[in-house]
Amino acid sequence: MTTPSTASVSPLRYSAFPTPSGGGNPAGVVLDAAAMTDADMLGLAADLGYSETAFLEPRGDREYRIRYFSPRAEVDFCGHATVAAAVALADTTHGAGELLLHANVGEIRVRVAGAAGSFSATLTTVTPQTAELEAGPLAELLDALGWAADDLDPDQPTGLAYGGLWHPILWAATRERLAALDYDFAALTALMQREGWGTVSLLSRESADLIHSRNAFPIGGVVEDPATGAAAAALGGFLRAKGLLPSNGAIRVLQGEDMGQPCLLDVDARGSGGVRVSGTATRIGGDEAGGS
Repeated sequence: MTTPSTASVSPLRYSAFPTPSGGGNPAGVVLDAAAMTDADMLGLAADLGYSETAFLEPRGDREYRIRYFSPRAEVDFCGHATVAAAVALADTTHGAGELLLHANVGEIRVRVAGAAGSFSATLTTVTPQTAELEAGPLAELLDALGWAADDLDPDQPTGLAYGGLWHPILWAATRERLAALDYDFAALTALMQREGWGTVSLLSRESADLIHSRNAFPIGGVVEDPATGAAAAALGGFLRAKGLLPSNGAIRVLQGEDMGQPCLLDVDARGSGGVRVSGTATRIGGDEAGGS
């Protein structure tokens, strides 16, 4: 069978997790990638230049295999590309309802609500996990970021959190410190590859239910991700495990503000099991590409 070249595939483009006033994180979506090789997928993701592109393969009624590629490599799970893919499927094929996606990390269930042109999606992750961030990797991480120990918020715990990918959790002592992101790209890439981290979650807690986030993503070939659903889910699981959720179990994560692409992620970590992350996605017109 002849596989398609990247030039013969026309991906859809969606911006996921926009705020009511705009922003969002762009993702590519290929609705039927069954005939594509890994090299095809990676090449198309690199051509688009988005932090992730989702590739779907139909498996049954409202059921799909989903894979995610950054410009540099396959990524086992991606929240914003999942929301983009779910809304794309709603727009083109299924309308509102439930979807079952088979990702490398396991089953991801997605509920799509709304109507054409205004769909929203809620994904449920695999069961989250937490772990300690040991002193050695923490010191290396701070060094790569150019942070000192007193740049950390002493009232918030550091650690590692998983909601499909592992993310170190660091809390900035001030919102201003979070805004001043300027890290050693090569050093952080090497550290993340060695430790198996997906992104680095840098956070500032404005209130019990409102958190500002930046997510360094050098291993994906971009400085940072404007919206990271996997990291937001991992954060929800981390806060649940630490007893730091609001009483209703819900938080809002604002991300991308400092790079001019504000994004809004609603996280529901009540109960046990997977964490729910909700947001909208809007179609990007024309052949616009690039960005992160």
